[in-house]
Amino acid sequence: MAAPKKGRGSTGGQGRPGRALALILIAMVALTGGMFLSGHTTPRLGIDLAGGTSITLKAKSQPGKPDAINETNMNTAVSIIERRVNGLGVSEAEVQTQGASNIIVNIPKGTNSAQAREQVGTTAQLYFRPVLTVTDGGPTPEGSASPSASGSGKPSATPSAKASDPETASGSKATPSASATTQGRAVTDALKKDATPTPSATDTAKSSETPAATETPDPATAALEKKFTALDCSDKSARAKAGDGVKPTEPTVACSSEGDAKYLLGPAEVSGTDVDDAKAQFDQQRGIWLVSMEFTDKGSKKFQTITKKLSTQQSPQNQFAISLDGEVVSAPQVNETLSGSAEISGSFTQQSAEDLANVLSYGALPLSFSEDTVTTVTAALGGEQLEAGLIAGAIGLALVVIYLVAYYRGLALIALLSLLVSGVLTYTIMALLGPAIGFALNLPAVCGAIVAIGITADSFIVYFERIRDEIREGRTLRPAVERAWPRARRTILVSDFVSFLAAAVLFLVTVGKVQGFAFTLGLTTLLDVVVVFLFTKPVMTLMARTKFFGSGHPWSGLDPKRLGAKPPLRRSRRVNARTDHPKEA
Repeated sequence: MAAPKKGRGSTGGQGRPGRALALILIAMVALTGGMFLSGHTTPRLGIDLAGGTSITLKAKSQPGKPDAINETNMNTAVSIIERRVNGLGVSEAEVQTQGASNIIVNIPKGTNSAQAREQVGTTAQLYFRPVLTVTDGGPTPEGSASPSASGSGKPSATPSAKASDPETASGSKATPSASATTQGRAVTDALKKDATPTPSATDTAKSSETPAATETPDPATAALEKKFTALDCSDKSARAKAGDGVKPTEPTVACSSEGDAKYLLGPAEVSGTDVDDAKAQFDQQRGIWLVSMEFTDKGSKKFQTITKKLSTQQSPQNQFAISLDGEVVSAPQVNETLSGSAEISGSFTQQSAEDLANVLSYGALPLSFSEDTVTTVTAALGGEQLEAGLIAGAIGLALVVIYLVAYYRGLALIALLSLLVSGVLTYTIMALLGPAIGFALNLPAVCGAIVAIGITADSFIVYFERIRDEIREGRTLRPAVERAWPRARRTILVSDFVSFLAAAVLFLVTVGKVQGFAFTLGLTTLLDVVVVFLFTKPVMTLMARTKFFGSGHPWSGLDPKRLGAKPPLRRSRRVNARTDHPKEA
């Protein structure tokens, strides 16, 4: 009785194939339903298939740093630009060096691609500079006085900077003026005042009574004053060149990002490398968006020093400007001494708060760059290549089907159903991974999916051949299906593990489009294991119970005569075992 029990135990899995089939059916329905409910019924496409923008950035030599353009700084810039672009939710963006001084940025067409291009274009170093003077963005008319350093003129969207306590004052609004009657101090006075760390109220009043015309500025100051007066921030090209060639230790002029205000800024007190992290947050109590900043230990000390100085000044000299690529992206007021953390609040929208946080987090580059070329990539060429790839895949699939039908006959139906299930799972998962993790389908990824057809078909063939080997040994189909499974399962797992390991290594050591191939290959390899275990094996168990397969029909692919089955040997073995028993006794 022991031998029959063991035989039934070896076929224990054949009584419950419905559970595995129900599980994979539920998974397919859930994935398909999630795909339609999310509205993402097609996979996201990469730049080679969907088109997009290709930007070439050229590194510029830094004043006083002739050796700044080197491999280390270029690689650091690539890493920061990539994080900056991906921080906006743009997927499959390629950022890589070309030659010794160029960086190529490929941004796929999508919702945030235009915004990403703006962020990539702002690639200069980030600095926090004290505001000395601010007025409207147009050039100052000849004959009028220079803009005020102590007046209230500042751009209309100036937020305020506070420590992380909840009592943060909201940003105020004021309209800058170029009138001589409202501007009581010249650029010369502003620069002179900036040289004095903390002027008293008496000194401020006394200096305001002294006409600027009585003092003769030095040539550098006069040149800066002339540049400030002539600057027209409404001119985009003039706005971009306003701070060219200026060292961080020198005062400079700058425009607001919108071009509606121009600034005279003091030497940089804090650089972007001193910012550890920045996040856009919504303040539930006040119902406003704000940006919170965390500084490094070194940056915290610098920020504490400058905010202590600015908090004692009058507007607009109690502001610090966040300057990026020669433009002021924000100029918050300082109302108290700040240290390790601070928040910037004001008339922010969610988008503007996120943009500023992104600039603060990823804006500090070791080099300055200029846009050398900007080209629009069409999907026409990629579409032709995709069509050719799909045709090649269809031909390959057709050849696999012909081979399966010719060699395995009825078993080909099980293989085709398994390929169909694998295809549905692959497509739905790719469609859902687009919005979930930013996965975008490119040409190499399509190649990975086509290669996966062979990997999946190979698993079916391994299992079918194990079953046919069992039938050749003289077993009937139902026991052969179950006895063949452990051996086939071991081979399939080893083969898929090797394929997945190769895909994982390829994904880790490569960049750009090759990662798409590796990711798709790894995904389809995992799905092959799922399909074989939860679909192919249970379906084979059910098919073995049918008359067509169980009786060994010539077109089933499991005909014992065609396979050259041996006569069963179990009876003779059992007889010998019984005759030997008495002798041993």
